[in-house]
Amino acid sequence: MAVPITRTLASFQRAKWSILKPQEVSALRHPVPLLVLVRTKKRHFIPPAVSQKGKKDVNPEAKARAAGIVFRQQYIERPINISCTAGIFDPYVPPEGDARLTSLSKEGLKQRTEQLRQTAASQLAFRKMKEFDPEFSTKDFATRAQDIFIDAHNALCIFNKEKLHSLVTERCYPEMTRGNRYKTLRWRFVESLEAPRVVHARSTDMVSKGNLYGQVTVRMHSRQILAIYDRFGRLMLGSEDQPKDVLEYLVMERHLVNNYGSWRLHGKIVPAWAPAKDPIIKTVMIPGPELKPDEEFDALNHQVPKMEAVQWSK
Repeated sequence: MAVPITRTLASFQRAKWSILKPQEVSALRHPVPLLVLVRTKKRHFIPPAVSQKGKKDVNPEAKARAAGIVFRQQYIERPINISCTAGIFDPYVPPEGDARLTSLSKEGLKQRTEQLRQTAASQLAFRKMKEFDPEFSTKDFATRAQDIFIDAHNALCIFNKEKLHSLVTERCYPEMTRGNRYKTLRWRFVESLEAPRVVHARSTDMVSKGNLYGQVTVRMHSRQILAIYDRFGRLMLGSEDQPKDVLEYLVMERHLVNNYGSWRLHGKIVPAWAPAKDPIIKTVMIPGPELKPDEEFDALNHQVPKMEAVQWSK
């Protein structure tokens, strides 16, 4: 029968201790400590070699160019939208004093003659537009443009994105919606002081020859109501009770090559002689009294000081 290995080792150890002398036994009881190499955790960071410490970092692209390798130039691509143009080409210059001078005065007659001279280029643009849009007519277009203008501003007040995108171009959309967050808009079209009329038209191509775009400038003199409230519900600009006379030059645009395209609001032309806009009244915080832990604001009967009317330019 096999003897267990533990019992064999114990008997061998007893025999070993019996053979040794007492001096040797005392020496074995306090042995010299041994050093055992144990593998530690694997290092993820290997320090650089001593020979590479003094070397500076070399640009790999410069090193490759020195070796004769040519890198391909990287171009920063900018997305473009070909459904509309990026601006107003050949903008209409409104005559100074428009809507104030009558055609019977001397200056009014000069303005009318200059407008007739500028209609030659507009007539060429009208012919191109009628080739792609047979229903285009200068008599009815001004009324259509006014309706598009009214519908676009009504959609802006309720912020109907889908309808607004169908009425304004991609260039005009950010200009109308920028800065309207946390604000309430109240706008209403009251009446037309003068019948809208077409005063300018241009047609040009973009990106490639034959990719035509048409722009028509419509003069609109009307009476409107505008009121803008901030996020606290306080009036910033305008009034809901007081209408104002507004003279505007609307620019309508259409991608003529696109069979499913439509006329949309593209921008406005603001003449240099136009009066400055009304300043915006901003809401400011008025500091109150410093209260102690046992005091209440209502018990102090604190009167808010009346601030002077300060208006901030837009």
